[in-house]
Amino acid sequence: MLPLLVRSIRLQFSAHGLRYRSTGKMASGKLTGADRDTALAPLKEAGWTEVDGRDAIYKQYMFNDFNQAFGFMTRVALKADKMDHHPEWFNVYNKVQVTMSTHEFGGVSHRDVTMAKFMESL
Repeated sequence: MLPLLVRSIRLQFSAHGLRYRSTGKMASGKLTGADRDTALAPLKEAGWTEVDGRDAIYKQYMFNDFNQAFGFMTRVALKADKMDHHPEWFNVYNKVQVTMSTHEFGGVSHRDVTMAKFMESL
């Protein structure tokens, strides 16, 4: 799927035809410099780390049991689907490891920060 931004509408071309949805604003691209530092500061305080050798952020969540871990993943999946921005994650029993990076921009973007903040709110 190739994204094309035109004003406040996101167009996506795929084998299934054309989809569009309002984004509310233009995509900002990869976070860099002071903007990146400011956006990531509260996430780092919450335990998120920057991934070595890759422009991505990572956090491991631990829950009491599989049911809680799966419930967390389900809530995140619903938000991710609405945002059309999906995490890389790995789950074993009560552990969920999450990596966020925007492939479209080749690194961490505001979309990753938004998803990470949502995860922190759960």
